[in-house]
Amino acid sequence: MHPNALPFSPACLRNQEPILTLLRQWLAPEARVLEVGAGSGQHAIHMARHLPGVRWQPSERKESLDGLAGRIALEGQEGLAPGARVAPPLMLDVTEPHWPAGPFEAVFTANTLHIMPAACVPQLLAGSARVLAADGLLLIYGPFRYGDRHTAASNQAVDVHLRQLDPAMGVRDAEELQAAAAHMGLHLQADAAMPANNRLLVFQNSSEGRGG
Repeated sequence: MHPNALPFSPACLRNQEPILTLLRQWLAPEARVLEVGAGSGQHAIHMARHLPGVRWQPSERKESLDGLAGRIALEGQEGLAPGARVAPPLMLDVTEPHWPAGPFEAVFTANTLHIMPAACVPQLLAGSARVLAADGLLLIYGPFRYGDRHTAASNQAVDVHLRQLDPAMGVRDAEELQAAAAHMGLHLQADAAMPANNRLLVFQNSSEGRGG
């Protein structure tokens, strides 16, 4: 695939450094990471270029897999940090029972919860709990509400726009997400402020991961 034909996300370009800073704090050396909804593949490449030993497994829905695979094939084998690896992307629909075989030390997803239907969010949490290692981390980046209140006018505007497109989409409430995650053995460890009114939520797995 020609480089100009690859999918590109300006948001990934803007947020990759702040996310990298926090991943350095939370990921264990040589962590195996499953990225859910890897999109353009920019995060996968950037993290593997800066996190020595990381083993990054990108995944995407079937309809978006070709563009992701094109970037990984073009950029995912050179210029990586020592010992780092980006695996060929796998097809993953969070609503399906079969996920990539774990255990993973971390599951990472960025800017996905507000665009997936609300009914898929518990399935994302449940699937993550299944494939995470004991004490593994689920890291979720994106905009959130708190107590059913938006933290910024820009997030509210995004929420209104998404719900006009599909009432099942929208900015999720972080407190509701925390409660749902806790029922699945995923307990909040950090809620970090990020640029552009986003957050990075870090959950730790206390359930027994069973693989995909």
